[in-house]
Amino acid sequence: MARNEGRPLRADAQRNRDKILAAAVRVFTEEGLDAHFERIAAEAGVGTGTLYRNFPTREALIEAAYRNEVARLCDAVPGLLATMPPYEALQAWTRRFIDYATAKLGMADALRAVVASGTNPYADSHEMIQTALSSLMDANTAAKTIRTDIRPTDMFAALAGIALTSARPEQREQAERLLDLTLDGLKLAPPRLPEK
Repeated sequence: MARNEGRPLRADAQRNRDKILAAAVRVFTEEGLDAHFERIAAEAGVGTGTLYRNFPTREALIEAAYRNEVARLCDAVPGLLATMPPYEALQAWTRRFIDYATAKLGMADALRAVVASGTNPYADSHEMIQTALSSLMDANTAAKTIRTDIRPTDMFAALAGIALTSARPEQREQAERLLDLTLDGLKLAPPRLPEK
């Protein structure tokens, strides 16, 4: 039986759920759709009963694991902005975006199975990521660290392009170079000195 979605979880139950979701991403990334619940439970350090109580079907687990990755990416923004200058926060978040894209790519077959079952795990993800990116870019615009003529939708398109071409784990160095190139293009150019 699945848990009651309206009731908050106890702290220990929430920790177990979080461990299950993190383990599910790792295992589905490594093994694809054939991943066994027993391995996910073992990696999470919980019993299979705990896993099934939280996620009664494979599709429910895959969808929740993906949505959790999106939430982790987006929920990181306030903490990054609170602990570092806006431009550094944007840099750090773009690295997290590639981590998210790598996990999504690894889970592609599993996510396709969820879509085929009639569920849309991507329903809110685009809007959530756009909102997170807008917050980062607004903070940078206010700090006068980036250009004002680049929209968050433009930056999202650039990040999506980098993810499409360089999200595999073995391509991480290339992804980071492309992120740096993109971020350099966002920087506000220094004012020109008048000619003598």
